[in-house]
Order: sequence, then structure tokens, then C-alpha cells
Amino acid sequence: MATLPDSAGLVTSTETGSLIEGFEQALACLFRADGNALSVIGRVLERSPAFTLGQCLRAGALILRGADTVPGTLAASVAAIDADTGASEREKRHGQAARRWLDGDTAGASWLYGELLRDDPRDRLALLVAHALDFRLGRRDLLRDRIAGVLAHWDVRDGEYGYLLGMHAFGLEENGNYRDALTVARESLAFIPDNAAAIHVIAHVFEMTSTPDRGIAWLRATQPIWAANAGFRVHIAWHLALFQFDAGEADNALSTYDDLIAPHLDEGNNSLVDASALLWRLQLLGSGSRWRWRDVTARWMQQRTIGGRAFELVHAVMAMAASRQHRRARKLAARLQADTMLRARSGKDELSLAEPLMAAIIAFSRGRYDAAVESICAVRAMADRCGGSVAQCDLVHLTLIEAALRGHQNRLARTLAAERTARKPASGLNRWLSARAWTRGTAKMAAARA
Repeated sequence: MATLPDSAGLVTSTETGSLIEGFEQALACLFRADGNALSVIGRVLERSPAFTLGQCLRAGALILRGADTVPGTLAASVAAIDADTGASEREKRHGQAARRWLDGDTAGASWLYGELLRDDPRDRLALLVAHALDFRLGRRDLLRDRIAGVLAHWDVRDGEYGYLLGMHAFGLEENGNYRDALTVARESLAFIPDNAAAIHVIAHVFEMTSTPDRGIAWLRATQPIWAANAGFRVHIAWHLALFQFDAGEADNALSTYDDLIAPHLDEGNNSLVDASALLWRLQLLGSGSRWRWRDVTARWMQQRTIGGRAFELVHAVMAMAASRQHRRARKLAARLQADTMLRARSGKDELSLAEPLMAAIIAFSRGRYDAAVESICAVRAMADRCGGSVAQCDLVHLTLIEAALRGHQNRLARTLAAERTARKPASGLNRWLSARAWTRGTAKMAAARA
């Protein structure tokens, strides 16, 4: 019997239709980000462990989980692919790419998945993994261009076309092309109305153009969709809280945290990153609470940070420092140099920024604001390459300006506030920061004249 193609027309090494059907179901879960892909493909592999394309999908899905991946399960999938002498060339290459990531070579894995995509632009699994690794490595140009390069090989008849548009929209947004990002994201939703990824892109556009009222209205209107999506519910709730934060609604942001983020803190490192990032922002404003930090810190201590990414380590240190566990924060920060797997899985700029940023966070939490300013200023030029999105990296800028304000470095604070206001003139948060900077500076000058 001849081997069967998948629904994208690509050759597989299986001749069993039910296995291809299971693969398609699991792949659809990955595109939806509904959190079910591993359980779906797991049931398929229980029936047929020698289904190599299924092993490729499980490996890719585990890589998409990042630091939350169970290494033994990924290693088993890679070994199964290697052991199949009848595997197709494409399946073997998937195994090689997954092995690179398993060995800690994220850049190498990204390159191999990208090469797969170049040779087979309709390889949906390679597309998903390459796109995710582009984001983790801070390659914003590839985040946009890789999807643009394959779109010509897809059309509206393909079920995944709307998802590809959502991915392309995110790349456009992260490269500052907000108008086109908004257009393409809305086009994605026209094809797939429940595409949480496209909803997320539009939230990013409203964040970057500082229109919090539109952002709040958008996320409230779409909340039934994203709140039911396992992959996006915490992160989009974080965006909602950011809009409330920018609008001066700290109490509402805390309510969003309590209602929509805190109940999901056991869902992995990404949820803890969002929780830590939001509570830190609120603490900069003087809001938040010690008991919330204790809960997040306890969760970080249960989660896997060894072999993760520097971006995640920074947020774990943030939680420890905010909880006044400074010794534990310093010990965790020291892992940046000792953890070779973590270093291999982090982007170059992400690594360069992490050490001074963690030093600044620890110094800030101990009231040593001048030291915090000095640490961040040394790497300020790369602050937008923290390992997350531009919106996530804004935490670096916010920490710097608050440290300058609290450290009475008024000239620096006024300069930073003016820069932020020029970038986002409609931001209520920026106007508030600017007013504080100028009020403090004026009061100091008046006292000096007196």
C-alpha cells in the first residue's frame, strides 16, 4: 500500500488513515493553542508508537512548551524518529531539529526548522515551531519575514490560512507596522473568528499606540473567546490589566489579576512571567500586595527554571526580590552563569541584558535606587530585546524611570519621561510620570533658590 499524504499534501511514511487523522487533530490543537495537542497525539502514539510523524508532532509540541517540557518525553520521541528506518526524509529532519533543541542549541534548532520550511513551505509543524523560536531568540525581522515568505504557498481554501495571517500580523506588529498588523489581524479573524492569536495582536497594537480605552473595550468584547483559550487566557488577561494600568485604574488591574490570572498560576512558566511582570508594574505605582507576591514566589519555587530561558529567570528573580527574599534572589540570579542549558536556549541580547537587569531589580527592591539606575543605564540601548515582546520589555524602561524618580535623579527622570511621552503621547501613565518628574525637579530647584 502507498504511503498517505497529510492534508497539506506533504508525503508521510504511514499508510494508515486513522493515524493521519490523529496527526491532523493534534496539529489543529497547536494552531488553536487550546492546550490539547499533547494529549491528542499521546493517545495516538499509545496505539501506534512507531507512527513517526506523530513523534515529530509530539517533539514539536514539547518544544513549543519551552522550559515546561519534560526532557525524557522529548528524548523518547527523538529516539523513536531516529530508530525508524522507513521514516521519510522530512520526518528525519524534524527529528534532527528537535534533537538540536533537546541538546540546548535553540539557534541550531531554529535554523533546521527554517530550512525545513524553505524546502516545504506547507510544512505546518515546522512553521509553528520556527515562528515560536524566532520570537524566543528575539529575531523580530524573521518573525515577520518567515511567514511572509511562505504565504504565497497558501490560499483561502486552506483551513490554516487564517492562522497564518494571525502569525504574520504579530510579526508586523513587533516590527512597528501597526496599521498593516491591524488590517491583517482583522482579516485573520474574518476567516477564524475565535483565533485568540489575532485578538492578541490587536491588543498589542492598541498597547503600542497607547489607546487603553480601545484596548479595554476590545478585550472585554472578545473575552468569551480568549478566556476559554488555554494558550492565551492568562497573557491576554495581562494585556487587559496593562490597559487598566495605563488608564490609571490600578484597582481594576488588581481585580483582573485576582480574577483572571491568579487562578491559572499552576499552568507553567509563562503564566508566572505574566503574573510577576504585572505585580512588579503595580508595585512601581505603589499598588499590589505582599501576599500576592508570596503566592507567585512559592509557585516559582515549584516550577522548572533550570534549562529554561534568561527571560524567565529574570521574572523569577523579580518575584523573589519583591517578596524580600534577597538571598534567594541573588542565588537564583547566579544561575545565569552556571546553567549552560539556559544560556544555550536564550538569545544573545536576552543574555546580555539579564544579568544587569536582575542586579537592578534586586537593588531596587532594597531601596538602592542609584545602583538600579546605573545597572539599567549600562544596557539601556538593548532594553527592547529582553527576550519577550516590545510590550513585555517596557518593564525595563518603567523600572529605570521609577528608580530615577525615587533616587532623586530628577534630570534623568525628566528626560526619560519626555522620551516615553514622545513615543506614546496619549498615554495617561506617561503623563503621570512626566508630571511627577517635573514636580520633583521644580520643587528641588525652588528649595535650592530658597
